[in-house]
Amino acid sequence: MLFFLLFFSLSFVFAQNMPAVGILPFETTSGGVTSADAINLTNRVIEEFNSWGTLNVIQGETGAGFIIRGTLSRQGNNFVLAATTSDSSGRILNEYNEQARALNDISIPMFCAKAAERVPLPNYLLGTWQALITMPDGPVVCIIEFRADRTIRVERYDTWEHRQGNALRYEGFGTGTYTYTGFANRVITVNAQQVRVNAVVNINLTLEETLPDQTEVSQRGLNLAFNGDRSAFEIVNGLLPCGRNFDGPAVYHSAVLGFSQFRKIR
Repeated sequence: MLFFLLFFSLSFVFAQNMPAVGILPFETTSGGVTSADAINLTNRVIEEFNSWGTLNVIQGETGAGFIIRGTLSRQGNNFVLAATTSDSSGRILNEYNEQARALNDISIPMFCAKAAERVPLPNYLLGTWQALITMPDGPVVCIIEFRADRTIRVERYDTWEHRQGNALRYEGFGTGTYTYTGFANRVITVNAQQVRVNAVVNINLTLEETLPDQTEVSQRGLNLAFNGDRSAFEIVNGLLPCGRNFDGPAVYHSAVLGFSQFRKIR
Protein backbone atom coordinates (compact mmCIF):
# COMPACT_ATOMS: atom_id res chain seq x y z
CA MET A 1 0.00 0.00 0.00
CA LEU A 2 2.83 2.40 0.88
CA PHE A 3 4.51 1.66 -2.46
CA PHE A 4 1.24 2.32 -4.27
CA LEU A 5 0.69 5.66 -2.52
CA LEU A 6 4.24 6.79 -3.26
CA PHE A 7 3.95 5.70 -6.90
CA PHE A 8 0.61 7.50 -7.25
CA SER A 9 2.00 10.70 -5.74
CA LEU A 10 5.09 10.72 -7.96
CA SER A 11 3.02 9.80 -11.04
CA PHE A 12 0.74 12.76 -10.32
CA VAL A 13 3.65 15.19 -10.30
CA PHE A 14 5.21 13.73 -13.43
CA ALA A 15 1.83 13.74 -15.20
CA GLN A 16 1.96 17.53 -15.09
CA ASN A 17 4.15 19.35 -17.55
CA MET A 18 7.67 19.33 -16.16
CA PRO A 19 9.70 22.20 -17.62
CA ALA A 20 12.84 21.19 -19.50
CA VAL A 21 15.75 23.31 -18.26
CA GLY A 22 19.05 23.29 -20.14
CA ILE A 23 22.21 24.09 -18.17
CA LEU A 24 25.26 25.17 -20.12
CA PRO A 25 28.73 24.65 -18.61
CA PHE A 26 29.64 27.71 -16.56
CA GLU A 27 32.47 29.83 -17.95
CA THR A 28 35.27 31.72 -16.21
CA THR A 29 35.70 35.44 -16.78
CA SER A 30 38.64 36.41 -14.58
CA GLY A 31 41.82 35.19 -12.96
CA GLY A 32 41.72 33.42 -9.65
CA VAL A 33 39.26 30.76 -10.84
CA THR A 34 39.78 27.74 -13.05
CA SER A 35 37.70 25.83 -15.54
CA ALA A 36 37.71 22.95 -13.04
CA ASP A 37 36.07 25.26 -10.47
CA ALA A 38 33.40 26.24 -13.00
CA ILE A 39 32.72 22.61 -13.94
CA ASN A 40 32.42 21.68 -10.27
CA LEU A 41 29.80 24.37 -9.68
CA THR A 42 27.94 23.37 -12.86
CA ASN A 43 27.71 19.80 -11.59
CA ARG A 44 26.53 20.95 -8.16
CA VAL A 45 23.75 23.01 -9.75
CA ILE A 46 22.66 20.06 -11.91
CA GLU A 47 22.65 17.81 -8.84
CA GLU A 48 20.54 20.31 -6.87
CA PHE A 49 17.98 20.68 -9.66
CA ASN A 50 17.73 16.90 -10.09
CA SER A 51 16.99 16.52 -6.38
CA TRP A 52 13.84 18.64 -6.74
CA GLY A 53 12.05 16.08 -8.90
CA THR A 54 10.07 18.82 -10.65
CA LEU A 55 12.35 19.73 -13.56
CA ASN A 56 13.61 17.85 -16.60
CA VAL A 57 17.29 18.83 -16.45
CA ILE A 58 19.21 18.84 -19.74
CA GLN A 59 22.95 19.39 -20.10
CA GLY A 60 22.89 21.69 -23.12
CA GLU A 61 20.28 23.59 -25.11
CA THR A 62 18.69 20.93 -27.33
CA GLY A 63 15.08 20.36 -26.33
CA ALA A 64 15.17 22.86 -23.48
CA GLY A 65 12.37 25.33 -22.87
CA PHE A 66 14.54 27.33 -20.49
CA ILE A 67 18.31 27.85 -20.56
CA ILE A 68 20.70 28.79 -17.75
CA ARG A 69 24.02 30.44 -18.67
CA GLY A 70 26.50 31.25 -15.94
CA THR A 71 29.95 32.69 -15.31
CA LEU A 72 32.32 32.25 -12.40
CA SER A 73 34.67 35.08 -11.45
CA ARG A 74 36.82 36.40 -8.64
CA GLN A 75 35.92 39.93 -7.56
CA GLY A 76 38.04 41.24 -4.73
CA ASN A 77 37.81 38.77 -1.86
CA ASN A 78 34.70 37.06 -3.20
CA PHE A 79 33.93 34.33 -5.71
CA VAL A 80 30.87 35.32 -7.74
CA LEU A 81 28.61 32.92 -9.64
CA ALA A 82 26.41 35.04 -11.93
CA ALA A 83 23.86 33.72 -14.40
CA THR A 84 20.79 34.38 -16.51
CA THR A 85 17.73 32.28 -17.22
CA SER A 86 16.20 32.71 -20.67
CA ASP A 87 13.41 31.06 -22.59
CA SER A 88 13.88 29.07 -25.78
CA SER A 89 13.56 32.24 -27.89
CA GLY A 90 16.53 33.78 -26.09
CA ARG A 91 14.52 36.29 -24.05
CA ILE A 92 16.18 36.79 -20.66
CA LEU A 93 13.73 36.18 -17.82
CA ASN A 94 15.95 37.10 -14.90
CA GLU A 95 19.54 37.77 -13.85
CA TYR A 96 20.98 36.79 -10.48
CA ASN A 97 24.14 35.86 -8.60
CA GLU A 98 25.46 34.24 -5.45
CA GLN A 99 28.82 35.06 -3.91
CA ALA A 100 31.01 34.00 -1.04
CA ARG A 101 34.61 34.21 0.14
CA ALA A 102 35.14 30.49 -0.51
CA LEU A 103 33.88 28.50 -3.50
CA ASN A 104 32.32 25.83 -1.30
CA ASP A 105 30.39 28.50 0.59
CA ILE A 106 28.42 29.63 -2.47
CA SER A 107 24.80 28.70 -1.72
CA ILE A 108 23.77 26.38 -4.54
CA PRO A 109 20.17 25.90 -3.23
CA MET A 110 19.69 29.68 -3.15
CA PHE A 111 21.29 30.07 -6.59
CA CYS A 112 18.93 27.43 -8.03
CA ALA A 113 15.89 29.01 -6.36
CA LYS A 114 16.72 32.29 -8.08
CA ALA A 115 17.41 30.52 -11.38
CA ALA A 116 13.98 28.84 -11.38
CA GLU A 117 12.06 31.84 -10.11
CA ARG A 118 10.24 32.37 -13.43
CA VAL A 119 10.19 28.77 -14.58
CA PRO A 120 6.62 27.39 -14.26
CA LEU A 121 6.98 24.45 -11.90
CA PRO A 122 4.16 21.88 -11.51
CA ASN A 123 1.17 22.92 -9.42
CA TYR A 124 1.45 20.73 -6.32
CA LEU A 125 -1.97 21.89 -5.08
CA LEU A 126 -4.05 20.07 -7.69
CA GLY A 127 -6.35 17.55 -6.03
CA THR A 128 -8.47 17.27 -2.89
CA TRP A 129 -7.08 18.00 0.56
CA GLN A 130 -8.35 17.61 4.09
CA ALA A 131 -7.57 19.50 7.29
CA LEU A 132 -8.75 18.40 10.71
CA ILE A 133 -8.65 20.23 14.05
CA THR A 134 -9.39 18.14 17.13
CA MET A 135 -11.65 20.00 19.57
CA PRO A 136 -13.16 18.90 22.90
CA ASP A 137 -16.57 18.40 21.29
CA GLY A 138 -15.30 16.67 18.13
CA PRO A 139 -13.28 17.40 14.98
CA VAL A 140 -13.55 20.54 12.86
CA VAL A 141 -13.03 19.54 9.22
CA CYS A 142 -12.18 21.17 5.90
CA ILE A 143 -12.24 19.27 2.58
CA ILE A 144 -11.22 21.41 -0.37
CA GLU A 145 -10.41 20.68 -4.02
CA PHE A 146 -8.00 22.82 -6.05
CA ARG A 147 -8.62 22.53 -9.79
CA ALA A 148 -6.36 23.18 -12.79
CA ASP A 149 -8.50 26.14 -13.97
CA ARG A 150 -7.70 27.93 -10.68
CA THR A 151 -11.17 27.35 -9.24
CA ILE A 152 -11.94 25.72 -5.88
CA ARG A 153 -14.70 23.36 -4.83
CA VAL A 154 -15.28 23.37 -1.09
CA GLU A 155 -16.80 20.02 -0.20
CA ARG A 156 -16.88 20.81 3.53
CA TYR A 157 -15.85 23.80 5.60
CA ASP A 158 -16.76 23.47 9.26
CA THR A 159 -17.07 26.67 11.29
CA TRP A 160 -17.00 26.59 15.08
CA GLU A 161 -17.48 28.93 18.00
CA HIS A 162 -17.13 28.46 21.77
CA ARG A 163 -18.79 31.10 23.98
CA GLN A 164 -19.85 30.94 27.64
CA GLY A 165 -19.36 27.19 27.79
CA ASN A 166 -21.42 26.48 24.66
CA ALA A 167 -20.09 25.26 21.31
CA LEU A 168 -21.68 26.00 17.93
CA ARG A 169 -20.72 24.13 14.78
CA TYR A 170 -21.90 24.48 11.17
CA GLU A 171 -20.89 22.28 8.23
CA GLY A 172 -20.46 24.74 5.39
CA PHE A 173 -19.64 24.32 1.70
CA GLY A 174 -19.00 26.56 -1.28
CA THR A 175 -16.77 27.60 -4.14
CA GLY A 176 -13.80 29.85 -4.75
CA THR A 177 -10.75 30.82 -6.76
CA TYR A 178 -7.02 30.81 -6.13
CA THR A 179 -3.71 31.91 -7.58
CA TYR A 180 -0.56 29.80 -7.30
CA THR A 181 3.09 30.74 -7.62
CA GLY A 182 5.27 27.68 -7.28
CA PHE A 183 8.97 27.22 -6.71
CA ALA A 184 11.08 24.46 -5.27
CA ASN A 185 13.05 26.13 -2.53
CA ARG A 186 12.66 29.53 -0.93
CA VAL A 187 13.55 30.55 2.61
CA ILE A 188 11.42 33.08 4.47
CA THR A 189 11.45 34.32 8.06
CA VAL A 190 8.42 33.45 10.19
CA ASN A 191 8.39 34.41 13.88
CA ALA A 192 12.15 35.07 13.76
CA GLN A 193 12.81 31.59 12.34
CA GLN A 194 13.88 30.67 8.80
CA VAL A 195 11.44 28.33 7.05
CA ARG A 196 11.82 26.71 3.63
CA VAL A 197 8.62 27.01 1.56
CA ASN A 198 7.50 25.80 -1.87
CA ALA A 199 4.69 28.05 -3.06
CA VAL A 200 2.66 31.20 -2.43
CA VAL A 201 -1.12 31.20 -2.87
CA ASN A 202 -4.01 33.63 -2.66
CA ILE A 203 -7.34 32.02 -1.75
CA ASN A 204 -10.84 33.50 -2.04
CA LEU A 205 -13.85 31.47 -0.88
CA THR A 206 -17.60 32.09 -0.92
CA LEU A 207 -19.25 29.80 1.63
CA GLU A 208 -22.77 28.83 2.66
CA GLU A 209 -24.19 27.52 5.94
CA THR A 210 -21.28 28.84 8.00
CA LEU A 211 -21.00 31.24 10.90
CA PRO A 212 -21.47 34.84 9.65
CA ASP A 213 -17.78 35.75 9.91
CA GLN A 214 -16.82 32.99 7.46
CA THR A 215 -19.26 33.47 4.59
CA GLU A 216 -16.42 35.16 2.71
CA VAL A 217 -12.83 34.01 3.27
CA SER A 218 -10.04 35.91 1.52
CA GLN A 219 -6.41 35.20 2.38
CA ARG A 220 -3.45 36.54 0.42
CA GLY A 221 0.25 35.73 0.45
CA LEU A 222 -0.04 32.33 2.13
CA ASN A 223 3.31 30.50 2.07
CA LEU A 224 3.04 26.72 1.72
CA ALA A 225 5.59 24.11 2.80
CA PHE A 226 5.04 20.67 1.25
CA ASN A 227 6.43 17.41 2.55
CA GLY A 228 8.81 15.31 0.45
CA ASP A 229 6.25 13.45 -1.66
CA ARG A 230 3.78 16.38 -1.88
CA SER A 231 1.11 14.43 0.05
CA ALA A 232 0.76 17.11 2.75
CA PHE A 233 1.36 20.81 3.19
CA GLU A 234 1.33 23.42 5.91
CA ILE A 235 0.47 27.12 5.72
CA VAL A 236 3.45 28.51 7.61
CA ASN A 237 2.45 32.17 7.86
CA GLY A 238 -1.31 32.09 8.29
CA LEU A 239 -4.46 29.97 8.15
CA LEU A 240 -7.93 29.67 6.66
CA PRO A 241 -10.10 31.03 9.51
CA CYS A 242 -13.01 28.89 10.68
CA GLY A 243 -14.08 30.16 14.09
CA ARG A 244 -13.50 31.82 17.43
CA ASN A 245 -12.79 30.64 20.96
CA PHE A 246 -14.04 33.09 23.58
CA ASP A 247 -13.46 30.85 26.61
CA GLY A 248 -9.70 30.71 26.97
CA PRO A 249 -6.92 28.12 26.72
CA ALA A 250 -8.83 25.45 28.64
CA VAL A 251 -10.88 25.03 25.46
CA TYR A 252 -8.25 25.84 22.80
CA HIS A 253 -4.81 27.43 22.85
CA SER A 254 -5.80 30.33 20.58
CA ALA A 255 -8.68 32.77 20.33
CA VAL A 256 -8.83 32.20 16.55
CA LEU A 257 -9.44 28.81 14.98
CA GLY A 258 -8.17 28.09 11.48
CA PHE A 259 -7.06 25.38 9.07
CA SER A 260 -3.33 25.29 8.36
CA GLN A 261 -2.24 21.63 7.99
CA PHE A 262 -3.62 19.63 5.05
CA ARG A 263 -3.13 16.11 3.74
CA LYS A 264 -4.06 14.86 0.29
CA ILE A 265 -7.00 12.49 0.12
CA ARG A 266 -7.74 12.41 -3.62
